[in-house]
Amino acid sequence: MKQVEERILSLRKELHEHNYNYYVLDEPTISDYDFDQRLRELASLEKAHPTFYDPNSPTLRVGGSVTKDFPTIVHEFPMYSLDNAYDEEELYDWEKRIFKLLGTDSVTYSCELKYDGASISLIYNNGVLVRAVTRGDGVQGDDVTQNIRTIPTVPLQLRGNYKDRFSIRGEIILPIQGFHDMNKTREENGEEPYRNPRNTASGSLKLQDSALVAARPLQCFLYQMIAARPLFSTQMESLDAARNYGFNVPQNNKHASSISEVIDYITYWNKERTNLPYEIDGVVIKVNDISHQEELGYTSKSPRWAIAYKFKAESIYTTLQSIHFQVGRTGAVTPVANLEPVHLGGSIVKRASLHNADHIEKLDLYINDRVAIEKGGEIIPKITSVDKTKRSPNAVKVKYITHCPDCDTELIRIEGEADHYCPNVDACPTQITARIQHFISRKAMDIDGLGNETIELLYRQRLLHSYADLYTLTYNQLIPLDRLADKSVNNILKAVEDSKEIPFERVLFALGIRYVGQTVAKKLAVHFGSIDAISVATEETLIDVDEIGTRIAQSVVTFFSSLSNQHIIDRLKTYGLQLERDQDLDQSLSNKLSGQRFVISGVFSTYSRNEIQKLIEDHGGKVSSSLSSKTTFLLAGENMGPKKRVKANELNIKILSENDFLIMI
Repeated sequence: MKQVEERILSLRKELHEHNYNYYVLDEPTISDYDFDQRLRELASLEKAHPTFYDPNSPTLRVGGSVTKDFPTIVHEFPMYSLDNAYDEEELYDWEKRIFKLLGTDSVTYSCELKYDGASISLIYNNGVLVRAVTRGDGVQGDDVTQNIRTIPTVPLQLRGNYKDRFSIRGEIILPIQGFHDMNKTREENGEEPYRNPRNTASGSLKLQDSALVAARPLQCFLYQMIAARPLFSTQMESLDAARNYGFNVPQNNKHASSISEVIDYITYWNKERTNLPYEIDGVVIKVNDISHQEELGYTSKSPRWAIAYKFKAESIYTTLQSIHFQVGRTGAVTPVANLEPVHLGGSIVKRASLHNADHIEKLDLYINDRVAIEKGGEIIPKITSVDKTKRSPNAVKVKYITHCPDCDTELIRIEGEADHYCPNVDACPTQITARIQHFISRKAMDIDGLGNETIELLYRQRLLHSYADLYTLTYNQLIPLDRLADKSVNNILKAVEDSKEIPFERVLFALGIRYVGQTVAKKLAVHFGSIDAISVATEETLIDVDEIGTRIAQSVVTFFSSLSNQHIIDRLKTYGLQLERDQDLDQSLSNKLSGQRFVISGVFSTYSRNEIQKLIEDHGGKVSSSLSSKTTFLLAGENMGPKKRVKANELNIKILSENDFLIMI
């Protein structure tokens, strides 16, 4: 038995190495026949000796497992989206922000191609692939591990000296030739061809039969290693290490010492991208120094240390047939252009965004105009110009509506804002249903089983008029409705009941207060502790919360001054929702730093920056991202930018070393 185990382990190791040589290095060291013979031997041994089963065996590359459901997994590290730049000026503006935050005027960059596919997060523990999760909403995604294991360029077992546990981010792509080959086969079989490589790659990840995934020529390009504490000093170093571990990291990245060199890289690949065997839609620029990345941190949506330069989108002309107006949950009215269907960027485009009244006026639009459309960020179609030479003399000028398309209330426009709003907050049907749809969404109350159509049906049946009504729904009310069977009704009622355990900061976000996103909701929840404290807060006390400005403060005060909102919140209290922050979350180690505001800068030896931030908060202090007159201490590590030290001295802010801080707590 010992000899069998040794032979199985030896074959697995050898086949992993051959896979790497063939698919990643494109340098096969064995014939296909010899590879297949070894694979068959391994499969035979594994079948005869199931006690040696390994989920990462090379024999499982061919797939065969069937997955009915793809469990939702919370990412160990959030998968943020990237801010976009479309011209050189935006890149220089981004660099200025970096210089200001770091207090320096010298930063180098990593330039990488922006692959056009489906984002994936791979988790490795002790050199073995343990999980693969789609991006999802950035906070949580779907577990697609079985399907990812079939992709040859995803290493199942790492080579060399690997770290204990880390995540690596990448993109699942479908090479252009492979895409064409798939479509040729489909057309020969009388099937509809796929629209584009990106959507086909993304759809492949959720196929239930992993053998079908294995049959597709998918590849995985990796670009970012992440762990609880930094693994490397620079992004370039991490890419080299990833290659050595066996990851498929293209060699076309570049180290740039200035934005000027970044622009040279962009210019080159904007011309050469058509010669690549796969699609790209831009270039990703990252601050190369990992300590600088840590110091720059993140906004609520994006890393401050990275930006995506998007190549100019494909543009095409079509006819503007009509315009309709949509009402959102905040009452904002958005004009949408209905177009003569046209093929653009791999999909059929029938509609395009027109943003607001100013945009329509700037374009000088008429019905039946020939309009140029492109995909903004190559995702959302938009109208960019009008061919006025093709305009009919009888054409009718587009006029922005004066009344709400749903409730006929006269629209208002707040001074300084571009949008028009329907002020009929409590009776406009679309606003009501949209608020409920926001309330039940995954990032808010996560009430599964209630889709948008069901919410609209319940509203029409007068079973819902606000999100508080969700908690009075009964089985007998739901079971007669179309498309709702016994099991689905019970699932809905259970999900509504389970939502009562959702923590306070998510309930606050779910209320749909204008300008209060997830990050702001958490800051308010931590600062005030309860819905009652927030409801009586003044504009001045709200602005005193870190990173809460006048616009947010005014919106919060307006929301809680509404009698109807007060009534809804009183009802939510009676239904048992979490409207206070869990005191266990706020148990501090001490209050030694109460009233103290810190800015953290540089690299530290004893703790990571995240650990230091938690220590400050656990001892009652607060952490800000930038120096101001409200800052009490600048906690300075190694490699802190000199400009920050100068500014701290100018503002008479005391500078602490890591040792000073540890003594303090």
